[in-house]
Amino acid sequence: MSNLPVIVDRAGLWDAEALSDVAAATFPLACPADATPDDIQIFVSDVLSSERFGEYLNDPERVVLKARADDEIVGYAMLVLRDPQDPAVAEAVDLHPAVELSKMYVLPGHHGTGVSTALMRTCLRWVRAEGYPGVWLGVNRENLRAQRFYTRHGFEVVGARTFVVGRQLHHDHVMRLIFRP
Repeated sequence: MSNLPVIVDRAGLWDAEALSDVAAATFPLACPADATPDDIQIFVSDVLSSERFGEYLNDPERVVLKARADDEIVGYAMLVLRDPQDPAVAEAVDLHPAVELSKMYVLPGHHGTGVSTALMRTCLRWVRAEGYPGVWLGVNRENLRAQRFYTRHGFEVVGARTFVVGRQLHHDHVMRLIFRP
């Protein structure tokens, strides 16, 4: 476990491959216990490839932040700058305009070193500075560690959604943070 200084800044197209590598290493850790390796691999290939990260980094409705320690990308977060597409989630979130904290992952060797907190603080600062009323996210119902982390940062459960990993349907909590004046 490292306690190196963490620098969080905006990722660029040149980071796509490294972000994909971090995503492939970290996404399986957040999956429900019944997620199969095949379904996880399908999701990683379809959603977290370096090509997809290239698309995300070029998308004006997305902000990708990277966390670096000792000049290595050790975590990332992705903000999606649009209202939820699912009507039930939109109703539960009740923010307009809305920002989704779509992804936030840190390499296992850096858990507990402040990387997640640095990423979260940077995300929340960015969202607030851009004038959004708050932010929402989906988190696996079984991922209690992540839920505790989000609760410590002011998020609360406001609803539920389904999330597809490969061919499997999973159930998430929808959590929201509203900025107070």
